[in-house]
Amino acid sequence: RRLLTQDCLLCGAASDDIICPACCTDLPPLTEQRCAICAQPSPDSLTCGRCLAHPPHFDRTHAVFAYAYPLDRLVQAFKYGHRLALGRYFGQRLADLVAQELVDLIIPLPLHGERLRERGFNQALELARPIARHLRCPIATTVCQRIRHTAAQADLPWKERAKNMRGAFHCSDDLSGQRILLVDDVMTTGATLDECARTLKLHGATSVTLAIVARALRE
Repeated sequence: RRLLTQDCLLCGAASDDIICPACCTDLPPLTEQRCAICAQPSPDSLTCGRCLAHPPHFDRTHAVFAYAYPLDRLVQAFKYGHRLALGRYFGQRLADLVAQELVDLIIPLPLHGERLRERGFNQALELARPIARHLRCPIATTVCQRIRHTAAQADLPWKERAKNMRGAFHCSDDLSGQRILLVDDVMTTGATLDECARTLKLHGATSVTLAIVARALRE
């Protein structure tokens, strides 16, 4: 337990953690019946039609929350408000979720250098740190680089996002036989994570598992 209480970021109540227990229960959960590959809702947890028709390059997805109110406010405070304590909070939730995963290497989704300078930190790296401690697994921050400064995915129609990401990543190492855990904050269409997973597999990774804080659900 913490020695000092603090204010919950959502309701302002004194709490032992950055989010109080009451507000934790308000964070939007994912349905238990969901596609193991992409984490979208799917009856009986069967592989969804989209993943069957167009299999992604990643193998499965672990996600803690649905990307909806009020979780979206917390993610934005983390990324754009420099509330780095949320990285530890979310990272620990992810660490608990992937505790049984067999992983050789943890890769935070890379940011382009220009975006990294604008933001001042890579949110995926902050999420990866608690996971690495929990799994006792190394984090690789230089194996994969983002070499194209693409337009922000949020500004593009969903159908344009995969094209926008093509060739955005470069891998400098031989990953033969490596089981990769690829970490990021939010998965919307999955185009960015899929392109990164494609690059990692081209360089030998045997599997790429996603660990994300929140999954945006299709309407």
